[in-house]
Amino acid sequence: MDRKGIINKIRQNKIQPNLNFRLKRETEAFTDLLFLSLFDIETPFEENLPELEKRFDQLVKLACWDPDKLCSSIWEEYFQSLPKILEKLNLDAEAIAACDPASLSIEEVYLAYPGFYAIAIYRLAHELYKKKFPLVPRLMTEYAHRQTGVDINPGARIGKSFFIDHATGVVIGETAVIHDHVKIYQGVTLGALYVTKSLSNTKRHPTIEDNVTIYANATILGGETVIGANSIIGGNAWLTGSVPPNSKVYHTPEIEIRTQDNVI
Repeated sequence: MDRKGIINKIRQNKIQPNLNFRLKRETEAFTDLLFLSLFDIETPFEENLPELEKRFDQLVKLACWDPDKLCSSIWEEYFQSLPKILEKLNLDAEAIAACDPASLSIEEVYLAYPGFYAIAIYRLAHELYKKKFPLVPRLMTEYAHRQTGVDINPGARIGKSFFIDHATGVVIGETAVIHDHVKIYQGVTLGALYVTKSLSNTKRHPTIEDNVTIYANATILGGETVIGANSIIGGNAWLTGSVPPNSKVYHTPEIEIRTQDNVI
C-alpha cells in the first residue's frame, strides 16, 4: 500500500467524531488551577476566578456534545458549591493529621500526602458528576489516579473526615458509599462482585458505615455488602458479605517454619 493509501486507511478508522484529546489537557489545567486557587496562600481565589470561568467554558465547548444539555449553566451552581467542598476537604486534612503519627503538621498533609490530593480531586469532581457534566469528572479523578495511584470513581459517595493512608493502590468504585470518619490504608479495594454492562445502573459496590478502619490490601466486594459502624477490617481480608457493627475481621495466614529435615 502506498503512502496515500495508508493515510486514507487511517482516516477511515478515526471513527470517534468527538474524541478530542485537548479535552484531557484542558481538564488537567483546570484541575490544577482550581486546586491551587482553593489552597495556595499565594494564589488568590478572587483573582483567578475569571480564568477559572474561562477554562470551564472551554470544557463546556469540548465536552458537551449534546445540544440539549445546558452545560454552560452548570458553572454558577458549581461555584456556589465550592465553599462546602473546601470545608469538607479541611475536615479530611484534619482527620489525616490527627490520625497519622508520622504527620508533623497540617501543612504537610496538604502539600505531601497523596491520599489527601486524591480525596480533594475526587470531591471537586463528584460535584460535577452529580450535575451530570459529561466526561470531565472522570478525567479529573483519572488525573489524580495517575499522580497518586488512588482510583476513586467520581460517582462514589464519601462522607466527612475521610482518611486514606499511604494511598497507593486504593480502588473505590462508582456506587460505593462511605460514611463519616472512615480510615482506609493502601491497597484497599471497594469493588463489584460481577463486572457486566447490564449492571451499570445498579449498586455494585459496598457501603462502609461510620468509624470503620480498613487495613492494607483488604478487598470488599458487592453492592449489598455493608460494613457495620465501628468495625475493623484487617489486612488482606476478603469480604463478599456484610459485617455487623463493632466487628473485627482478620485474615489469619498459615505459617510453616521449615528446617533442613522437617517442617515445624
